Amino acid sequence: QVQLVESGGGLVQAGGSLRLSCAASGRSFSRYTMGWFRQAPGKEREFVAATVWSDGSTLYADSAKGRFTISRNNAKNTVYLQMNSLKPEDTAVYYCAADRTSIVVQRSAGEYDYWGQGTQVTVSS
Repeated sequence: QVQLVESGGGLVQAGGSLRLSCAASGRSFSRYTMGWFRQAPGKEREFVAATVWSDGSTLYADSAKGRFTISRNNAKNTVYLQMNSLKPEDTAVYYCAADRTSIVVQRSAGEYDYWGQGTQVTVSS
């Protein structure tokens, strides 16, 4: 079993930055594809970014390209999401997720096996 714990959310003004962290338990973290998703009130959960363990490839949603950066530190069992130039429409609960089996980055939530509890990000205008 893998446990994921997100942190780093909060309230920020438009144009500001936040860095989310997701700490994972378990010895196989370095072999997991890790993703970030978000869910705004009344909307479905949507893909934000992911990084695959096999070659470090990354994938971003169009809304995140150029503003968000996903990275990982396998020694610390942690994946990060650096978010810059935040917009009010980025307001959501952000979740990290782990995929045990994929060797390519996945944007589908159904491919992920483990989920964190989420951290709230609120961007004021």
